[in-house]
Amino acid sequence: MNILICNDDGYLAPGIAVLARVAAEFANVRVVAPERDRSGVSNSLTLDRPLHIREAANGFYYVSGTPTDCIHLALHALPEFKPDLVLSGINNGANMGDDTLYSGTVAAATEAYLLGIPAVAFSLNDSGGRYWETAEKAAWTMLSHLLKNPPRQPVLWNVNIPAVAPEDIQGCKITRLGRRHHVQSVVPARNPRGEAVYWIGPAGSVSDRENGTDFAESEAGYITVTPLQIDLTDYHTTAGVAAFWQGVMP
Repeated sequence: MNILICNDDGYLAPGIAVLARVAAEFANVRVVAPERDRSGVSNSLTLDRPLHIREAANGFYYVSGTPTDCIHLALHALPEFKPDLVLSGINNGANMGDDTLYSGTVAAATEAYLLGIPAVAFSLNDSGGRYWETAEKAAWTMLSHLLKNPPRQPVLWNVNIPAVAPEDIQGCKITRLGRRHHVQSVVPARNPRGEAVYWIGPAGSVSDRENGTDFAESEAGYITVTPLQIDLTDYHTTAGVAAFWQGVMP
């Protein structure tokens, strides 16, 4: 099996090294990742400039673009390696609830899924560097099971690893996405010239952490797996919308 690995933290991030090391125990691995941290870029493509792809000393490839760009270049600029599975991560920080909409880690997996390749995004619910041993154990456990039972059709799974000691992982649970409070988090500042500048601030607090959500089960020490879909159609309202627009066009 061939496994393509990407992320949004950049090719030098510790999480991608952990994931590549574990995946290499099971399959042929190629890493194609952004040259720098591209967290929060979601599914964006770079359309205003050309991209380059280069090989680093550690054998990883890095791209001057977004995680989505990386998937396309991995498939088309390096076509001799055809992945059977795409893994993204391990992200330095959780990707749960509404955060999945903005996550470049999830975006890389999403692009692979849209191109017909099974994909799994991995994130660690900690950004302090304390639980990489837990992340490695969780990745090994998940990949060991996954590659013994590979998906027969494209899937898009979002995995979050809890911030606990390796021996304190409680198991694995299938969850739904929770929700955050949406706040206008813009932090004003001044640059050295005295001009007004603004930072996008932190995400809002969690508003939905009921049992069964990724937030709740991760806090309880479980590895969470959330199956994602891309179809944004609101099927519950299509009849009402059709009635509203009836008669607009002859």
